[in-house]
Amino acid sequence: MQKRENSYYTQGILSGDNKVLVEMYQEFLPLVKRFVMREKGSEADAEDVFNQVLMQLFARMKVKQFEINSTFEGYLFTACKNIWRRELNKKSKARVTNDEYAEHISEASDFSRAILEQEMWELYEDHFAGLSENCKEVLSLHLKKVSGKEIMEKLNYASEVTVRQRIFKCKSSLIKKIKSDIRYRN
Repeated sequence: MQKRENSYYTQGILSGDNKVLVEMYQEFLPLVKRFVMREKGSEADAEDVFNQVLMQLFARMKVKQFEINSTFEGYLFTACKNIWRRELNKKSKARVTNDEYAEHISEASDFSRAILEQEMWELYEDHFAGLSENCKEVLSLHLKKVSGKEIMEKLNYASEVTVRQRIFKCKSSLIKKIKSDIRYRN
């Protein structure tokens, strides 16, 4: 039974099945929200983490088949916890002053990182431009931290769940386009 339940969710993610995605948001997102809010985050942070995990799962399943050896809920929750803790860790490290940071990084690695970041940005921009107008608008609003409710009202979506699904699908499409680009593989 457990494997059937896991495959139900993983196949739902892979196929973009709205019914499965809605069930996942309704069943698992509240657990993630409680955890993130207990750990110095907001509801929006929790939604971002949840969406990020779903995108990572989608990308990972597209690349190779893997098996979840626990319950899907346990796997998903653990992945969300790990991502949130990484985010908190990044925020605490961001408090280091630029002078202290500069002492630990050589000019060569700083320059290399800047080139790589620029190339990644150009790759992102190229593929973002190729998205549908609706996807561009949804992702732009999402990246500006506009709430799901505001996006729903602005773009006349039926519910916030629909907004989250649309964000997920648009991000997945963008990731797929980027990963299929030879520049990404190089």
